[in-house]
Amino acid sequence: MKFEEVIGQEEVKERLLQMVRNNMLPHAMLFCGPQGSGKMALALAFASYLLCKNHDDHDSCGVCNQCGMLSKWGHPDLHFSYPVIRPKGTSSAHQMTSDDFSKEWQKMLAEGPYFTMDRWLKEMKAENQQAQIGVGDSNDLIRKLSFKASQGYFKVCVVWLPERMNDECANKLLKLLEEPPKGTVFIMVCEESEKLLETIKSRTQRIDIPPIKRETIERALVERRGIDAHAARRVSRAANGSWLNALEELDASSEKRQFLDMYMILMRNAYAGDIRELKKWSETAYAYGREKQKRMLIYFLHLVRENFMYNFRESELNYMTLEEEDFARNFAPFINEANVVEISRLMNLAIRDIGQNAYAKIVFFDLAVQMVIKLRMEN
Repeated sequence: MKFEEVIGQEEVKERLLQMVRNNMLPHAMLFCGPQGSGKMALALAFASYLLCKNHDDHDSCGVCNQCGMLSKWGHPDLHFSYPVIRPKGTSSAHQMTSDDFSKEWQKMLAEGPYFTMDRWLKEMKAENQQAQIGVGDSNDLIRKLSFKASQGYFKVCVVWLPERMNDECANKLLKLLEEPPKGTVFIMVCEESEKLLETIKSRTQRIDIPPIKRETIERALVERRGIDAHAARRVSRAANGSWLNALEELDASSEKRQFLDMYMILMRNAYAGDIRELKKWSETAYAYGREKQKRMLIYFLHLVRENFMYNFRESELNYMTLEEEDFARNFAPFINEANVVEISRLMNLAIRDIGQNAYAKIVFFDLAVQMVIKLRMEN
């Protein structure tokens, strides 16, 4: 993969290239940024650049033998570590590793470097399971990285979502970071750095990946997706710096539209005080997997903010799709100064409880009943 395939992030690209030019490449880097900003795309492009034998000052060549292997993500000096599940029927004695799902991983990478955990869970057929990186992966990396690079000088290890490592894995990886094998470069792609061990963060060079600029997303939609300029302008604004959000806006059957329907059902029935319908709503939400439940609640938080800001009638303050704005036009007055803080608190508590494996049906029904009270608060 080449840097030219990464959407935007020109300053970050230049910083990475400058490290190589100045012979100041750290042995471990931590790419941090919001979902959809292109962290993984940058990691893959940089890994390709380091392993390409004919790269210039700006990009990998794309035609050498190394790039040929990298096009299928089968280069022997490129290693991946990522969260996996334990499939039903797998012996508890077996230590799960990333290699157990290598075919699914390569298939997903071949379809593009912009993806979510939910997409990965679907590739693994995870149902309601939560994925993690276990000690089997750290043991596997210690073994693989002990060998000399077979194609050149560098061995590159890309760790996707290192915050999902369990404690045993994290501690073993820490030892590997403290005494890295010669020529090894770790690129960690992280979304929740606060969940990483401080000792791991202290042994990596953090590189912050900002949201993609709105005009960059707009241009990419026109050039790569053939969208007309007017539609691209609105989609890029609603995307809020995320290429993944932009792609969702183009997908008529996207998860985001499903979440918008759930939000509207919740708010309408809560305002009407229809407990029976709210119970049905909580049962529907309960049927989602935990990862999807958390994403839905985070989306609800976003809409609460947007509905509140809509009351100020300043279009520059809002980042909504046409469908979201259609609902906000009538509903926004009920999200106001009297209740916006409390409603946001309720959403955050539900996110925390779901993350701590609370019984989701109770969490969602309690949220729905509490919403009846909050929506009736007056200014």
